[in-house]
Amino acid sequence: MEQTLKITSVLSDPTRYYIYQYITKRHKDVTVQEIADNFEIHPNVARLHLSKLEDVNMLISETKKTGKGGRPSRLYRMSEEVIQLHFPFRDYQLLSKIAMTTMMSLGEAGKKALYITGKRFGSELMEQEMARHPQLSEEMTFEHKLNSIKNAATLAGFYPEFEPNSEKTKIYFQIFNCPFKEIAIEHSETVCNMHYEYLRGMFESVFGEIELIEKENMFTGCNSCSYQAVIGQ
Repeated sequence: MEQTLKITSVLSDPTRYYIYQYITKRHKDVTVQEIADNFEIHPNVARLHLSKLEDVNMLISETKKTGKGGRPSRLYRMSEEVIQLHFPFRDYQLLSKIAMTTMMSLGEAGKKALYITGKRFGSELMEQEMARHPQLSEEMTFEHKLNSIKNAATLAGFYPEFEPNSEKTKIYFQIFNCPFKEIAIEHSETVCNMHYEYLRGMFESVFGEIELIEKENMFTGCNSCSYQAVIGQ
């Protein structure tokens, strides 16, 4: 409870809250000067905000040489520690572990059910996104479809980046945050396969049948999970 109060106190400052949001979407280290420039504040004020976020383990920092000479710079990035705020206390990670262990105890039938459910939830996520923007439901362009997936994926906590090819037949995308990471540490293959189906459900709900190819996986040491979606298969 004490840590929860500290976190809510730190995030009660609007500038600090938006700085933290900025860093979650940056996908790489930031400097004091970068934060100062982007938020039009003095570097000393930026340093104070970053230090406050680090004090409650929302950020971590280290000093590195930039290769440009001069003093080393202090670089800040997202902490690996999971921040959860529940009033009253709820342990959803434990519930997830119980559910995952139960599914795995059912063998191949349990895995199959998990993957089917994952795909269905991906489709439902897109249905919810389309319901929020009913004006886009008719004659959606490629850009509208891609933006709807990006918006839904961002709300789901994936922090994605998309890059379609010029023919708009392939979409390369990276995911910098896995919402299932803590469960995947213990059940990486199963959770990653479910995650794959979840994403496929999202894409197929707007693009129709696709081929989804995994390129990189953060659980094999990569910086992100990356995929290529081939449209019109």
